[in-house]
Amino acid sequence: MKRPDLLSQIALGEDSTRQFKADVKNADSLASEMAAFANTNGGTIFIGVADDGSTPGLSGHDVARINQLISNAASHLVRSPLAVQTENVGLENGHIVIVLTVPKGIDKPYFDKNGVIWLKAGADKRRVNSKEELRRLFQFTHQFHADELPTKAGINKLDKLRFRDFLRDVYKREYPASASELTRLLQNMNLATDEGRLNLAGVLLFAEQPEWIVPQFVVKAIRYPGNKIHTTEYLDTEDFAGPLPKLFEGALAFTMRNLHKVQAGRGVNAPGISEIPEAVFEELLVNALMHRDYLVSAPIRLFVFDDRIEIISPGHLPDNLTVEKIRTGNSNIRNPILVSYVAKGLLPYHGLGSGIKRALEKWRDIDFMDDHEGCLFTATVHRKPLEELDLVNVTPEVSAKTDDKSIKRRESVEKASGKRRESVEKASGKRRESVGKASATILEACRENPSITIPELAEVIGITERSVQRNMQNLQKDGLLRRVGGRKEGHWEVLE
Repeated sequence: MKRPDLLSQIALGEDSTRQFKADVKNADSLASEMAAFANTNGGTIFIGVADDGSTPGLSGHDVARINQLISNAASHLVRSPLAVQTENVGLENGHIVIVLTVPKGIDKPYFDKNGVIWLKAGADKRRVNSKEELRRLFQFTHQFHADELPTKAGINKLDKLRFRDFLRDVYKREYPASASELTRLLQNMNLATDEGRLNLAGVLLFAEQPEWIVPQFVVKAIRYPGNKIHTTEYLDTEDFAGPLPKLFEGALAFTMRNLHKVQAGRGVNAPGISEIPEAVFEELLVNALMHRDYLVSAPIRLFVFDDRIEIISPGHLPDNLTVEKIRTGNSNIRNPILVSYVAKGLLPYHGLGSGIKRALEKWRDIDFMDDHEGCLFTATVHRKPLEELDLVNVTPEVSAKTDDKSIKRRESVEKASGKRRESVEKASGKRRESVGKASATILEACRENPSITIPELAEVIGITERSVQRNMQNLQKDGLLRRVGGRKEGHWEVLE
């Protein structure tokens, strides 16, 4: 690394991939920093750079001492040992900055000498303190999968008829005659634990009422007026519960009933076809149900707006997957048990990695957003403007006379346009009113509980965290709300 490159990196400041240290004297502390980088996405430690970005550098004697300390920390104080790289970059004052590069670990999780697992949290590091975090870390390294998690449900929670039909149709065998035989079969099929309880895959696929056992794994669908989320206004809403096939069928039916029907060259009395092919939503909903992160206790959300449909799945893309890669058909299996059974015909499935490609072949105007910070993956299907659609319900009836037909067509279009303008104006007014209500609710919540978090506000109000953040930024700009203290220990203060 050349000196200008070093200075440009330092100018960016500390974050989750860059750490500054003026000096290093404690090998244990350095080992914990290395473990945190290795357990996350790797990063660089600049030794000889102060926290404020100034570069006092290191003397030649310091460089020799610290290099020995780095070698000892990476080899003996981190488990498993890390292969790190160092590079010495000279400064104008004759001193040196050591650029220590820690790669993303391939043998996660990494521990310090005391057995503590560290993760990067912005420019700082933090301990792994919960079972959920530890499970997620093991999931990322393919040592553990969420769909094999044990549940509290015994085999008596199985939907006997559903499981009987599956055994008959797929395996050509009868339902077991005894409870012990059924338990053994479920264990052999990877649907039950060694203790004889259903695992998460068994519950999601074959339990009679999965929502009683795992109430968070449902689909919540809402049709909003206009193009924004409202706190109180909606045109259609429904929550879907049950095994995965039932979730799929309900969510798909909700989506299709809230789309326009177009003439598409059909006769006047024909019912029309959907403005967006049903196959698009088949692929995207199957993808959401199969590949969502079941370590995140949240539902899949389905939002229908005038200009788009959003399918929001808990969990960002795993491992090294990116939006560009999934567009070309790449895929990683997050829930292998679910995938294996879906492939046996429980859901419309056409092969690993093919769902996104097939959806794009049917409808090119789809965006994907991989939100690592919010731990969400969103598929957005854009709709065509209403005026571009040849809607069935505004197509004029056939007249015996051409002139009459033209007049009726114009009248119909003008009438529809007027209704659309009226609808847009009404929706705009409701949106403005909705934003005001959201802001008022935020102020009231912050007044009652100054320590309330953005996720808690989103849950209370019923809008996304991003919408909460936008409202709070506007409230702060307007001088109605301010933050006192830091992100972790601070609180909100409502200004009258």
